[in-house]
Amino acid sequence: MKKTLLALLTCLAMVFAFTACGGSEEEAATDESTEVIVFAAASMQSSLEELEASFEAENPGIDVILNCDSSGTLQEQIMEGAPCDIFFSAAQKNMDALEEEGLVVEGTRSNVLNNQLVVITQPDSKTAVTGIENLGDAESIALADGSVPVGKYTRRALMNLGVLAEVEDPAVYTTQEVSDALGGVEISEQGNVSKVLAAVQEGSSEVGTVYLSDTYGQEDTVKILQTVSYDVAGDIIYPIAQIVNQDADDAENEAAAAVLEYLTNDNAKEVYKTHLFDIDVE
Repeated sequence: MKKTLLALLTCLAMVFAFTACGGSEEEAATDESTEVIVFAAASMQSSLEELEASFEAENPGIDVILNCDSSGTLQEQIMEGAPCDIFFSAAQKNMDALEEEGLVVEGTRSNVLNNQLVVITQPDSKTAVTGIENLGDAESIALADGSVPVGKYTRRALMNLGVLAEVEDPAVYTTQEVSDALGGVEISEQGNVSKVLAAVQEGSSEVGTVYLSDTYGQEDTVKILQTVSYDVAGDIIYPIAQIVNQDADDAENEAAAAVLEYLTNDNAKEVYKTHLFDIDVE
């Protein structure tokens, strides 16, 4: 009887141990997640953070990693070999450069958004500037350099207004050349659109040029002096594509395709619209 009881207890202990071990393996498998690295224009950060949260809630096995900066900076990082699964650019030029290098997964590129250039200042500012046409009346301007899309679009607007001479690529104009064309006004050169916004919010620059979407949720810290028309600044098209990532395995590539689909579906476009992007893009 004692031997039977001992055998029973031993058997139960083994079953318990096996079940506990299996549970640990299941928990470990659940804890493992596939990372998808998204490089995106700085102007996309707030909307993508919202979409990142909703996507991860619906797909607990996928972890979206956002890297937001100037599209030009991100393009260079990708070309230098930085791991990236999806690129969401604020300009066609940067995506074109990656496509020419064979770094865009064929058939995944699409145009998702349009945006508008705006001239901003602080809410209580007494600036004489009313818009891009008299930008030179400012005491100081925050302006992104020509490699940054918002800096390029600002230069294009100044070209179309006759302030800068017509050239094929407005990005070639240096900040000093823009300053000279505007009568020698002080210009604080910034590395991305978020830094332009911060310079105006902090009061270190009287006015600046950013995107309309950058003013979302910032009504208490900035005032829009002018929303520049598409005729003057041109269309500001945002393309997105999956990037060839040599470090990615099949699971990461499949997860990246799922994230790309999520960032371009109708639900995502409504989020972008809320964040003041124009979603009427062909």
